[in-house]
This record gives sequence, C-alpha cells and structure tokens, in this order.
Amino acid sequence: MEKLLFALALTTLAGLATGIGSAIAFFVKRTHRSALSATMGFSAGVMIFISLADLLVESQQSLAASLGPRRGPAVSAVSFFAAIVVSAVIDRLVPEEENPHEAHSVEEMHAPAPAGAKLMRIGLVSAGALALHNLPEGLAVFVAALQDPTVGIPIAVAVALHNIPEGISVSVPIFFATGSRTKAFLYSSLTGLLEPVGALVGYFLLSRFLGPGLFGVMSGVAAGIMVYLAFDELLPAAHEYGEHHTAIYGLIAGMATIWGVLLLLGHHH
Repeated sequence: MEKLLFALALTTLAGLATGIGSAIAFFVKRTHRSALSATMGFSAGVMIFISLADLLVESQQSLAASLGPRRGPAVSAVSFFAAIVVSAVIDRLVPEEENPHEAHSVEEMHAPAPAGAKLMRIGLVSAGALALHNLPEGLAVFVAALQDPTVGIPIAVAVALHNIPEGISVSVPIFFATGSRTKAFLYSSLTGLLEPVGALVGYFLLSRFLGPGLFGVMSGVAAGIMVYLAFDELLPAAHEYGEHHTAIYGLIAGMATIWGVLLLLGHHH
C-alpha cells in the first residue's frame, strides 16, 4: 500500500509541473530558448535511456520468468510497440494546429492577441489534448515507481520537465481569452492532474486482466510510451526552441546523468 501511495504521489507531482509552466509564463518576459532546448533534450535523453536500458530489460526478464524464455521476450516486444502505436494514434486524433506539443513561446503572452473566443477554444482544445496525452504518461511514471521507486523518481523528473512548456502552451491562449491569470493557471494545472487519474485507471484495468506478467507488460508499455514521447515531441520541440546541437548535448547529458543515477542505485541487469 505504501508503494502504491508513493507511486501516486510521484505521478501527481510530475503532472502538477504544468502549473509551474503556466506560472513561469506569467513572470518571465522572454523565452530562454537555448535553456528550454537543452531541458527538452535532457528529458528526452533520460526517457530514452531509462526505457531501453532499464524498463525494457526489466520487462523482458519478468516476462521470461513468468511465460518462459521464448514467449516472454516476445510479449515484452509486443507491449512495447503496441504502446508506441497507441501513443501515435492518440497524437493523430488531436488536430495539428491545436496540439499542445507544438512549441509555444512566452513572448506570445505579451504580444497583441487575436480574438478572445477563438483563443479560448485553442486553449481548451490544447488542455483537452494535453489531458489525453497525460493519461499514458501518468501510467508510465506510476508503473515505474511501483516496480522500483528509485527508477520512478528520475522518470517523474523527466516527465515534470517536459510538462513545464506544455503548461505554457495551455495557459497562454486561455490567459489572453479571459484576461484571468487564475483561470489560465487552473486549467493548465487541471490537465496535469490527469496524470494520476490515468495512472489509477490504467493500473486497475490492467491488474484485473493480467496475472503474474502484469509488471512485465506494464514496463514494456511504459517504455514504449516514453520512447514515442521523446522522439515525437521532446526532440522536435528541442530543435524548434534552439540550436540543433544544444538539443543533442542536452540529450547526451540526460543519458549520462540517468546512467550515473542507475549505477549509483545499483541497477545492474
């Protein structure tokens, strides 16, 4: 039970980072593009490395133990790629111009705004789209933290870093449409709160159907979600915000940092 609560708390904190993003949008006058780019790259590095070097390995091992050396790794691979496909489908369902993962900058906050009603719609659609995206992300953090709190923490940090700019992209249009900082902050924070909801719903649905192989499948799914997220959203945003090289340095720094953390925590597979 303690593990469950810890995993839930971590997921909630990662989700609430969207609120931090919207707060930053109100107080910062200029987007520090290279810093944002490096941060997005760093997050992507953490997610890719931890997914491939830890979660996927964990998934294969636990499924091999419960399903045997041939079927186990096959089920692990299927859960990994199925999660990527589902993430991609969710992405396609969200209209392109209102996708919260398209990079927005803080400058938009202080620029003359287009008409209020249209902006409000963009803000709300972004919030809805973000909420959809946050469901699988929440599940990924939750599963990782449940299985191993030490792996859950760096994943939660990576998701939180990635949620900050998303908070900006939801709150900017809503702020302009309503003129209310409070509303903008509330909407963007609410989208983040869907991470723990996604975690719980996903967990309870899956735990009913899956027996001993549950964690193996869930780890594969979490890895797939994060790899897709890193390649489809974080890296393109990192490139859009800054220099190509800044994004890559951030990516490598993220990988190196997380490798160091895993070594310190004694994760040797």
